[in-house]
Amino acid sequence: MKKKLLICACFLFAVLSWQTAIAQTRPPNIVLILADDLGWKDVGYQGSDFYETPNLDRLAKSGMVFSQAYAGAGNCAPSRAVLLSGQYGPRHSVYAVGSTDRGPKNLMRMIPIPNKSGLAPEQVTLAEALKAAGYVTGIFGKWHLGGPDGASPKVQGFDVYFDSRLPDPNRRRDEPEDPKGIYSLTRAAMRFIEQHKDKPFFAYVAQHAIHTSLEARPASLAKFKAKQPGRQHQDALYAACLYDLDDGVGLLLNQLKELGLAQNTLFIFTSDNGGTQQSSQEPLRGNKGCYYEGGIREPFIAYWPGVIKPGTINTTPIHNVDLYPTFLAVAGAQIPPGKLLDGESLLPLFRNNGQLNRQAIFWHFPGYLDTPVLRGRDTVFRTRPVSTIRKGDWKLHLYHEEWQLDGGLARIEVNNAVELYNIAADIGERNNLANANKAKRDELLGDLLRWCKTTKAPFPTERNPAYVPEPAVSKPQNQ
Repeated sequence: MKKKLLICACFLFAVLSWQTAIAQTRPPNIVLILADDLGWKDVGYQGSDFYETPNLDRLAKSGMVFSQAYAGAGNCAPSRAVLLSGQYGPRHSVYAVGSTDRGPKNLMRMIPIPNKSGLAPEQVTLAEALKAAGYVTGIFGKWHLGGPDGASPKVQGFDVYFDSRLPDPNRRRDEPEDPKGIYSLTRAAMRFIEQHKDKPFFAYVAQHAIHTSLEARPASLAKFKAKQPGRQHQDALYAACLYDLDDGVGLLLNQLKELGLAQNTLFIFTSDNGGTQQSSQEPLRGNKGCYYEGGIREPFIAYWPGVIKPGTINTTPIHNVDLYPTFLAVAGAQIPPGKLLDGESLLPLFRNNGQLNRQAIFWHFPGYLDTPVLRGRDTVFRTRPVSTIRKGDWKLHLYHEEWQLDGGLARIEVNNAVELYNIAADIGERNNLANANKAKRDELLGDLLRWCKTTKAPFPTERNPAYVPEPAVSKPQNQ
């Protein structure tokens, strides 16, 4: 009996030693899960009073939570373009989904800058850079960067491409236990990991959840229909769809552990933009499509056993433009020749032994998106043309209609072209300090305009001849 136990112990030691040796000699694997339209306040660890995300909550305790993580843009395609190109919007011109003139044309004061439908084939993507470094690459789910201006994932560096919604990305699935395709995408990613476990891999799991239409397993929906609604969140179908998404995260994490790959895998979970109007993001202002915090601040968890200290909360503002240089640094790979990256590697933050060098992060949206957001600036559009900077605790929005047409800098104190917020003191962007703190306003405005010049960010400049001002609503006088 003792001899058998000794043999078993020696075998276990040999297996562990082999796994350790593999981890020490092979570049780390990378798994990126990108949720679709998942808001900062939607996850359990951020304090939702109705939704449940047990796997993400456990992941948050096991890894590093970035409390001020931002998407590359206020909606899907441009955010993904920023992530996969490693460049801000003005460098690739993907600003919106489809068009930048979405909404009533007669209420647009300016002619928007045209949008590109996808990443140009000559863009060297994150997948191409990792593939050149010896990684096998796979995408499972939403690409959203094709169209006349773009190309397919396999043209842009992915060895494997699977999407359960193809060939029709809008079709509903007739599978009661997988109506949103969460499990088919998760299983495809798991097969990919199993097949390529002996070499470094990059698995990009781009779920369609929780983007409309909302769909969930019957048992998940029943669970939340029976639950007492919260004060902030009450939608049972939204909660059930999110619960299924969270379950898919748990399946992938368990597989990595069972295969002995967790120690040598960087695992990232985040979202492409803020939650929809179906889900309040308070105390954040706004939702998907705007550039207030509710439209661009995202859940972000980084998990890497042995490198990232469990249960860490990092308050550094980060941006999904940082993922490209981060993954290259993790892989020990070089920046592709001639490639300009706008982001900065997060590896020093993961190791908790450094800071980022940059001073600010940026967004630029030179068009219009219809359907107003919760507590937005506008009663018609989610956003009008705007450029935004986050620097330290401060955030400034420059609205181009007022800037271009209502006197610009000369009338800055009255034309409402600029909004300035101290995010540390006013996370909800309620108190515009543009006139109360002119020195900080002018500092950030100068930084933003210089960045726009450096990136050749196009400003809309032409008046829209079809614009018809809304009639003024007369207010009853006090009697």
